[in-house]
Amino acid sequence: MAEQGPTIRIGVLALQGSFREHMTLLQQIPGVDVIEVRTKEELESVAGLVIPGGESTTMALVAERWGLIPELRSFASAGKPIWGTCAGMIFLAERAEGQKKGGQVLVGGLDITVSRNFFGAQINSFETQLDAPECVKQYGGADKVRAIF
Repeated sequence: MAEQGPTIRIGVLALQGSFREHMTLLQQIPGVDVIEVRTKEELESVAGLVIPGGESTTMALVAERWGLIPELRSFASAGKPIWGTCAGMIFLAERAEGQKKGGQVLVGGLDITVSRNFFGAQINSFETQLDAPECVKQYGGADKVRAIF
């Protein structure tokens, strides 16, 4: 039996959104141990974190209610790797424009300004097919990719 390389533990913030889909994909990577993160202790046990897409305001409210905001900010300020997709990126932004009255809590750590609902309200969202980038095609990926705006 071949030796397996070192294992790294990656957490997926599992408060709301597409955390199951992220976990499913991460579990396919050899050497990666993936856990759902909902507590300070779970967060402290991981080397990196993924914050999935979903609804960033809801994630922020749940994280606040569960006392995770200071822990997430500490994780980010310690320079630990964090990947945010869609709502996860909004949550990681240092600044946001176009927020609802009263705004929402941001974790920060990513020196960007996000424009919430830049393409309009969620009710105006749509799907379309886009040409895949050459780097995707060269590794056998599809010619088209589904995009959601």
